[in-house]
Amino acid sequence: MHASKRNLCRTLAALGVSLLVSSAAWAQAPAATQAELIDRLMGRIDQLEKRVAELESGRSISRAEPARGPEAAASSPAAPGPAALAPAEAGHEHDHGTVLDSAQTYPSLRLSGFSDINFSASQQPGTKSGFNEGQFVLHISSALSSRVTYFGELSLTARTDAGAGSPPAAGFNMEVERSFIRFDQSDHFKLSIGRFHTPISYWNTAFHHGSWLQTTASRPQSIAFGGSFLPLHFLGALAEGSAAAGGLNLNYYSGIGNGRSSVLSRDGDFGDVNNNKAWLAGGFLKPQWLYGFQIGGSVYRDKIDATGKPEAREWIESAHLVLTRENPEIIAEFFNVNHAAPGSNVSVHSQAWYAQVGWRLSFAELWKPYYRYEYVHIPGADPVYRGAVASSRGSTLGVRYDISTYAAFKFEYRNQSALGVKNYNAFYAQTSFTF
Repeated sequence: MHASKRNLCRTLAALGVSLLVSSAAWAQAPAATQAELIDRLMGRIDQLEKRVAELESGRSISRAEPARGPEAAASSPAAPGPAALAPAEAGHEHDHGTVLDSAQTYPSLRLSGFSDINFSASQQPGTKSGFNEGQFVLHISSALSSRVTYFGELSLTARTDAGAGSPPAAGFNMEVERSFIRFDQSDHFKLSIGRFHTPISYWNTAFHHGSWLQTTASRPQSIAFGGSFLPLHFLGALAEGSAAAGGLNLNYYSGIGNGRSSVLSRDGDFGDVNNNKAWLAGGFLKPQWLYGFQIGGSVYRDKIDATGKPEAREWIESAHLVLTRENPEIIAEFFNVNHAAPGSNVSVHSQAWYAQVGWRLSFAELWKPYYRYEYVHIPGADPVYRGAVASSRGSTLGVRYDISTYAAFKFEYRNQSALGVKNYNAFYAQTSFTF
């Protein structure tokens, strides 16, 4: 451990030198290059912080960045400092359950939580303005050995029928959102078994149920919790890993398990509804020379046997491109869902996409304006989505204000439209936090 301490001191010294050099460069640089200097400095700080954490925990890993796979465990609240002003980036700083110090005791339990309170006022027919309680979420992680970890995510969601019926309905629904055990062979191969967020969407696996993690108050309609466009949960086994790949930082994942249940918006927690297992595969690149950039895609295959719907083969292809810097933050995804009757060559394609951009203000760094446009197209001939998913489009314009390291205010104006429904305006306000 003495060598690790010496390395830790050298790392901290290097961080100090980097800050001094960057400060000198800042003083001499013209205004046009100052933003570039900030990006380089933030990237260097990020790398050194990771290295410090590795040395403090006694870990021994390769120089390549560990895989941030689709089912990394809970993100810890960001430490005070510049990183605390980057909620989207913080959403990816997950605990990977890598090799811990030999003095570590097992099991080692950690708890963290998220919640939000919301206000909405909308012109949408049938809605009422007022306050509502968002999800109360607990993340539970525990190291069971140096290479085995468990992660769970529990949510409590307010019910609209609370107190009704006999016996009276409870005020909140409890849901096990994620529950899996993970075996880490190395950065190149990790195996998880349990219930996951289906890794066919970047947003679905980056921000989870804690809305504080995401810049916005809301998720895109195509991946909204409780929606049916994509299967948002997956029960089975998932393998993932990473390789330096000449600085490209290649990450892969593949899995097999129960897909959708007899209810389109649910997965087969109780067991599969048929003998056709769902499978998925995907990957992404995070080039070392382009800090915060990620590009990737995935495929998903299942056979649907939902109540009130005809049997259908389901193919889902997705692609994403993101830049997780604060200046700018860019997130864009595209989904193509193909449904066809078994044995038929005739298929129907439903598609959705969204693009979001945010920018933290350099002159008022607690403020981060953002804009998102989203689009969902469901053909009338789609036998699975007919009556379950509607075509829609909309714009969201908002701003996030970080009132502290662990809490934020968000204000959004939305203009939405759906098939057969006139455009309507809505205003949303949210306070979200982690604890």
